[in-house]
Amino acid sequence: MSRSVPPRGVRGDRSPREQGGSGGNRPPETTLRTAKLVKVYRADGVTVEAIRGVDIELAAGEFVAIMGPSGSGKSTLLHVLGGLEPATSGEIWLRGERVDRLSTAGWALLRRQHIGFVFQFFNLLSNMTVADNVELPALLAGATPRQARRRREELLAELGIAGKAGAAPARLSGGEQQRVALARALANEPSLLLADEPTGNLDPHTAEEVHELFLKLNRELGITMVIATHNEHLTRSVGRALRLEEGKLRDEPKPPAPAPG
Repeated sequence: MSRSVPPRGVRGDRSPREQGGSGGNRPPETTLRTAKLVKVYRADGVTVEAIRGVDIELAAGEFVAIMGPSGSGKSTLLHVLGGLEPATSGEIWLRGERVDRLSTAGWALLRRQHIGFVFQFFNLLSNMTVADNVELPALLAGATPRQARRRREELLAELGIAGKAGAAPARLSGGEQQRVALARALANEPSLLLADEPTGNLDPHTAEEVHELFLKLNRELGITMVIATHNEHLTRSVGRALRLEEGKLRDEPKPPAPAPG
């Protein structure tokens, strides 16, 4: 099947500045856009509208937090945006190309080249070392072994776990495992990073460290990020906060910054 989104090299596309971000004369490019997105589940004669007409537009390099109570559909929305679940209706556009009509194989190829996922429970491959977990996505995206190894070394060093490359995931703390999961998600230099409650399984101190890493990497790499979270501190720091309730998405007023002192 032909690709709906042009492939990229392992070193990625243009920088955010070249894309027309801050300091450019052109408006920022749109990484992700949805139109009237709907997801309906039907089982035993019961219909549940998990997503009801969601419209999103995210500029290149934008960092968005999606808030909402448990069961509000945050995970479903991220899974639909990343092609892990099909939309019932509506449109999804990634980097200017419509992708919601892709086949399962087409979505798999798209994720390899343009989308990174971070999950609450890490989802690392237990029978592979940290190094192998991080290098695999780059290899699947078309990098050479040498390129994948260099990318892994850069990411693990950036995330402060370079010394864990040969370890099995089970021998790491929860915070270290989530850092590995983040490195894995970034290994193919995605255009879009989707993170589903990435700190929900961590203690408060470690969660804060991981949130800071997301913010730092968003600033440095210019990757568009969408994070489902309950953490109000993060919503103060991201560019935009949205709330999902009863399948509808709306702007969430950002909490005021804490008073100095």
